[in-house]
Amino acid sequence: MSTNTMSQQLLAGRVAVVTGASSGIGEASAEHLASLGALVVVLARRADRLADLVARIEKNGGGAVAIAADVTDAAALQAAADRVEAEFGGADLLLNNAGVMLPAPIEELATAQWKHQIDLNITGLMNAIGAFTPQLVEAAAERGVADLINTSSIAAQNVFPNFAVYSGTKAYVTHLSRHLRAELGAKKVRVSAIEPGIVGTELQSHVTDQGARDWLDGSKETMEWLTAQDVAEAVGFIAALPPRVNLQQVTIMPTGQAG
Repeated sequence: MSTNTMSQQLLAGRVAVVTGASSGIGEASAEHLASLGALVVVLARRADRLADLVARIEKNGGGAVAIAADVTDAAALQAAADRVEAEFGGADLLLNNAGVMLPAPIEELATAQWKHQIDLNITGLMNAIGAFTPQLVEAAAERGVADLINTSSIAAQNVFPNFAVYSGTKAYVTHLSRHLRAELGAKKVRVSAIEPGIVGTELQSHVTDQGARDWLDGSKETMEWLTAQDVAEAVGFIAALPPRVNLQQVTIMPTGQAG
């Protein structure tokens, strides 16, 4: 058996749900998990992007299903979970990746952007956890392991001026993940928080504050940013570890990023 064939079997038989799968880390992670043998359920609002992703995964020999849903809509997430349960027997891996980054000085009082970040980065995360955790617990009881992987950020640990609200939402993700690991670990559900530094995705294109845009542009001139594939490979590594191993918190930094 070739090394490539062996790698394709690492997650064979597993059902992975990926939120925020229409671009960036979510998209790359869905493709990578599928390449490792998982059946991937891709969730996001942009149905056209999801259709292209599923076609690409299938062309490369993987299995994927698209469900168009907004993670801020709890009923839509529960309907998605019900479908996964009915059609595939439930998920045993959830990558909570949907999120948005909208830095700005707090004195700008960009309250709509504050709300958008909190709604997506926190409430959307909780909606997915609420919908899929019962499936993870059931899967872990049956097969001995399940994974809840939450995309956080180095901003959860470090201080970046003008990123206060975004950083606050990501600190929530990291701290929540620690608590959930304490709750669910005894039930064989591994919980991990991934904290990347700067990753080149469409996230930066959503930034409206000129000062933040200038800072991001300047950083790109002084260092090589991470790629979404870099983070996706970490997600696959976490999921493929022996059931006894849980990487609680993984920080992934560009080599040139100091903090």
